Amino acid sequence: MNAQATWQTQFSVETSATVEMIWQIFRDVGTWQHWNAGIESLEIHGPFANGTWFSMKPPGQAALRSCLIEVRENECFVDETRVGELTVRVAHRIQRLGPASTRVIYSVEAEGPDAAEIGAAISSDFPEVLASLAALAERKCNAAGIA
Repeated sequence: MNAQATWQTQFSVETSATVEMIWQIFRDVGTWQHWNAGIESLEIHGPFANGTWFSMKPPGQAALRSCLIEVRENECFVDETRVGELTVRVAHRIQRLGPASTRVIYSVEAEGPDAAEIGAAISSDFPEVLASLAALAERKCNAAGIA
């Protein structure tokens, strides 16, 4: 068996939004397409918990089926997508930096044929997605009088 190629990258954003607000937005899977332009539609098949599957359709592409393989409230969630021999894991982590400072980190690991090409394509919009997430969370915190 040939060794599989592995590709990794990471992006982050700092925000004044709270960890709890970021987590609330993450858990509200039905609204992800409103702040993530890389999602045309998304359907979760159960609770936002370990082992739950969801279907996500990127614009102009077929839907992909992914599984939540790790969910830790107010800390992180990791999803895994398998297409043939390719496996892509995306970790979404939240770090409290201080009373009014939070870092959100998206890490991607792709393993298998064409890992670098597909991993780069999947993560190409992550800086914009993170900026949109932070802006939404900040607006929600301000509207709720949190900050």
